[in-house]
This record gives sequence, structure tokens and C-alpha cells, in this order.
Amino acid sequence: MTVQPPASTAPVAARTSTIRTHHGDAFDDPYEWLRAKEDDEVLAHLRAENAHTEGATAHLEGLRTRIFDEIKGRTLETDLSVPSRRGDWWYYGRTVEGQQYGIQCRAPLASPDDWTPPQLEPGVDVPGEQVLLDANVEAEGHEFFSLGSFDVSKDGTRMLFGVDVAGDERYTVRVRDLVSGQPLPDEIPGTFSGAEFTPDGSGILYTTVDDAWRPDTLWLHAVGTDVASDVTLFHEPDEKYWLGAGITRSDKYLVISVGSSITSEARILDTADLTAEPKLVWPRTERVEYSVDHAVVDGEDVLLIVHNDEALDFELVRVSAEDPQGERRVLLPHTPGQRLLDVDCFRDFAVVEYRRGGLARVGLLDYGSGEVDELPFDEPLYTAGTGGNPEWAPPLIRLGYDSFVTPGTVYDYELSTRELLLRKRQPVLGGYDPGDYDQARVWATASDGTRLPISLVWKRSFGDAGRSPRPLHMYGYGSYEHSIEPRFSIARLSELDRGVVFAVAHVRGGGEMGRQWYEDGKLLQKRNTFTDFVDCARHLIDSGYTSPDRLVAEGGSAGGLLMGAVANIAPELFAGILAAVPFVDALTTILDPSLPLTVIEWDEWGDPLHEKTVYEYMKSYSPYENVRTDVAYPRILAVTSLNDTRVLYVEPAKWVARLREVGADALLKCEMVAGHGGVSGRYNSWKERAFELAWLLDVLGLADD
Repeated sequence: MTVQPPASTAPVAARTSTIRTHHGDAFDDPYEWLRAKEDDEVLAHLRAENAHTEGATAHLEGLRTRIFDEIKGRTLETDLSVPSRRGDWWYYGRTVEGQQYGIQCRAPLASPDDWTPPQLEPGVDVPGEQVLLDANVEAEGHEFFSLGSFDVSKDGTRMLFGVDVAGDERYTVRVRDLVSGQPLPDEIPGTFSGAEFTPDGSGILYTTVDDAWRPDTLWLHAVGTDVASDVTLFHEPDEKYWLGAGITRSDKYLVISVGSSITSEARILDTADLTAEPKLVWPRTERVEYSVDHAVVDGEDVLLIVHNDEALDFELVRVSAEDPQGERRVLLPHTPGQRLLDVDCFRDFAVVEYRRGGLARVGLLDYGSGEVDELPFDEPLYTAGTGGNPEWAPPLIRLGYDSFVTPGTVYDYELSTRELLLRKRQPVLGGYDPGDYDQARVWATASDGTRLPISLVWKRSFGDAGRSPRPLHMYGYGSYEHSIEPRFSIARLSELDRGVVFAVAHVRGGGEMGRQWYEDGKLLQKRNTFTDFVDCARHLIDSGYTSPDRLVAEGGSAGGLLMGAVANIAPELFAGILAAVPFVDALTTILDPSLPLTVIEWDEWGDPLHEKTVYEYMKSYSPYENVRTDVAYPRILAVTSLNDTRVLYVEPAKWVARLREVGADALLKCEMVAGHGGVSGRYNSWKERAFELAWLLDVLGLADD
């Protein structure tokens, strides 16, 4: 049964009439005044909400401490990542017990033929090690710290890093001379994430955003010059498109990518002359998406392009880099149900990543034969992908792998022997045994007959999931074609070890089952996302996995919209709902093109500003506008951040105020110095997760366990 917290007086937000009129519909929004972020009354209200939440959850302080200690006790706090080779150095990261942030380091290769990463031991000095960036030092004096850019020039003599100390994802880039160890005078404020050096290290490529927080301009900064003289390489004026850029692994081209969520366009620049006119790859065509990488095949510079032009689940083609709009040679034809995700080119082969049967797959593409050798993995549920492969002609490929029960694992795949070489598995202290846990996939049926995958993980000692109703924590997202992968989590062990079953409902709008899965959960089919989640919950209840008084749902950002929608659709199915940075005032946001990202988002949600049908459809599901007076809501915890630029704090603040009007037990927790990802620093993030899990366990009646 649900344990109710001690009674406390909740803040009551003042009601002030604000009329919003569109398409002949007038909506009186009583809490829109909470949008005035700098207003003293708004800040006072948010602090009162925090005080109320702290008071209402004070009885969980001991449990929060225990969960935090469990997370900390299972984590090897002083640890190192697996080194990745680049140029003449092995690059890796360190963490040190008691320190919030990571430390970026490097050590010299033993020889030019050295491709076996050194076996590093925590606390043991590495011969020739250089500390490049200690984020703990850089974060001193700041409540929030985030590293948005980090790069070392190819010759290893310079380093750049971009820092955000507010949480608004606007980074100041600084440069350091790695020979002398001294900072250079270069300082570039207001950048987006992902700045990088040019191949010769003399310049820095970076992007900036417009007033709507849309990356729209690519710049070239010459190291050692005033930022006022930086050169604009490309500007995208269309407010529906964002801009990104990156240098190919071959160092031959700079690829400038422009895109919305449904349309792409790319240009290439030879890095030998970055101030030349960029060459258009394919002109933008509505609803055609593509990505580009460079390869050399039979001595010719070619572009490998993943695209969906008359290929719903995408195909891979090859074109001449000299004439990219010329003949297309199909390398991997469109295969319905197998969603081709990406191609990663190396000198002698390419790595392709794709989804089939709801799981991510990795294969090696032979340039000559066109054959793909898929890498085998044994578990029924897993996550695999490439990472840490900066070299152009390596004899092995770095892979990341994990599952719900297998901790994060780093492999090198040796090309000559086709062998997976285990480099490291994330240590879990305290005697963790993956055999103590089990994972499975079950299928629910949506109201329209669609089969919906649900992934489950549980601890075996409590019995098999589904044998009898158990406390169950159900997660969902379902937007932007983003797939929720079966990943390992140390923090999750604190609930599994208390008998909770963890489930992921892979609802439409995500990307788990291919592009059509995404198309069927967006725009005027968005309701499928919400009803799928409800149908998954009903399946788990009807099949004996759980019961409504033992079921808590969680989602964040667009998944927070999902949480708000299902709270309105089927509140009777859930004991609690945890909504992180929730997009619960969706219509108000998407109606305002001056807000960050709004115009870009019209391809995902529709354009309610200009289309009455979209306006009416969004108004029918936007959680804030559809809070009901005829139902009893489950307990709700909404977590947000004052400086979030993606989903503004005002959305959950308004939602909680409206829920309180109808008697809901709704709590708001607002971080006053943080962004979309919440607090910074690993210990702070552990405390934040311990707070959320303690609330969740309290709802499930497990607070005393």
C-alpha cells in the first residue's frame, strides 16, 4: 500500500488572468505570470515550492542517505577510462574519490606500433602522464559546471575547452598551450557545444546560437587573434533549421550539416582552404534526410551517404566527392524494418550501425565486396555501438557494450582475427553478480492492434517477474525517434534489490522499431505515444506483473509530456508519476516562436500557430490544459531547473499549481542553479537520484525496506 507523507501546507500560486487567443479560441491562463524568471515573486514562489517539497519528504531523509551511500558504495570512485589512441598519445579520463568532476589526461605511446591500450590502475602513476584538464579546479567557486567542448590539436600541442557555469548551455571556449602548460589569451564566449581544432591546429571551428537558442552560424577563429576578427564560414537563416559541423576522420573535409527533424542538407569544404565556398552535397528536399562521411575507395575521394529518399528505413549510397550530385551507387539497399542509422568511415572499411528487432546492431562494411559482417552478441537484450575511434587507419575498432544486467563494457574488435578483446568492464563494488538478475522482453497489444515491446529487468531472488504482482517502475519517452536502450545502472540496483521490477515501455514516437514507429507517434498521431504507454501499463497489470497501487511511471523532457498526458488519460493505473524537466505546457511553448527551439520543433509536434487543426489537436492532449476535476490523481513529483533552456521551469511550475487546484498531491523540486540535465557533479547527481528513488520507493510502500 502507498505510504502517505506527513501533511504540510502547499504553496498556493496566485491566479492572474492572461488571455491567449489563437484561431478564435481564447484560453485564460491563470499561472502564466510564473514565466517572469527574474521577478522576485516568482523566485519566492519557487523557493516556497522547494521548502514544501523538502518538508513533505523529510521523513525520507534516512532512506535518501541510504540510497546515496549504496550508489557511492557500489561505485569505484577512483577510476580510469580505457585509453584511446590519437596521434602519439593515449587519451583517457580519471575520477578521484571525493572529487565531483573528471580529470582529462594523456600518456605517450610506447611505440608507433602500439595499439594495445595500457592497463591503468587507479592511484598508480602512469609513465609520462600529463594532466590536461582537471575539471575540479576549473569548477572551483561555481555551483554549476559543465564541459561542452574539449579537443586537443592533432599535433598534440594545444587544447581547447568550453565551460558553462550557469546551466544555460552557452559555453566560453578557452585555449591552453600544452608545451608550456600556459593558457593562451584566446577566449570565445557564447558558443554552442562541440568546438574543435582545424587539422593543423591553427584554427578553432565553433558555432553560435540565435535568440531562440538555435545553432545558426559556423565560425573560424585563428588562434592568437582577437575574437572580433573571427570569420563566418556559414550562416543558416531559415529559423526551422539548425546547423552543425565536423571534420571527417580522414581530415580531408569539413562537413557542414543543416537540418530540421525531417529535412537535411550538407556542404563540404576541403580543409586545405576553409575560407573557400562550401560545396553543396544534395540540395534540401522536404522530408529527405541524409548524413555524410568521407572515404577513399580505389584511390578516389567518395562520400558515403545514409539517406531516406524513397527509402523509409534509409539506405547507404556512394557518390563522388568531386560531383556528389552525380551517379549514386547503392551499397546497402533499403531493407524494410531494418533502420540504418549511421556510417562511420575508416581508410580500409566502414562501420555501419542499424536497428533490427528493436536492438541496435553493429557491422563492418567491406568497401570492395559491399558485404556487412555483423558483430555477434549473446544477450537477448543489449546495447552496442562504436566510440573512441579517432584514428583513420586502425587495426581494431573500439566498441561500447552493456545491458540491463551487464555493466558498461569496452571492447576492441580486432579486424585481422575478428576477435572481441575485453578491455574493461565497469566495476560494481560490493559483490555484484549479474547472475542474480534477469532481463526479458514481453509484448503488449495497443488498442489498434500494434504490438508494443516492453523490456524488463528484476532480481531473481524475489521470483520471476510476472509470477505475482510486484512493485514496478515503468519508464517511457517516445519522441524524436529516440530509442531507450537496455543499459546498466548502478543507481537502479537500489530499487531492484528492494524487489522492484524495472520496465521500459518502447512506445511509438521513439525509434526502437524503425522509422514508421517514429512516424506513428508524432504530429497528428502523437496520441499513440500516450495510449501505447497506457496499454503497456494495462498489460503489465492484467498479466500479473504489478497492480495499480504498485506501479510508478517515470519520464523526462518529452517523456515528461508523456507523464502528464497519461496522468490525465488513466490516473487510476498509477500510484505515482515522476516527471523530470517535463514538457507539460506544450501548446503554450510551441505557439511562441520567440522561445528556444520552438520553430525547429514544429516538424515534431506540428505548427499550432498557423494551423488550426494542429492547435486543436495539441490542445486536446497538452497536460496543463487538460488537468481533470473528475478524477483522483496519483502522487506526482516534478523536477526542474531554473536555467533550463530546453524545457523552461515555468511549465512544471504551472502544471503543479493547476494540479493543486484539483486536490492532487503534487510536489515541485526546482534546482535554482542548473540546466536541462539537472545538477552538475557526480555526487550531486547521485544525491538527486537518491531523492527521486526515495520518493518512488515511498509511493511503492517500500520506504522502510
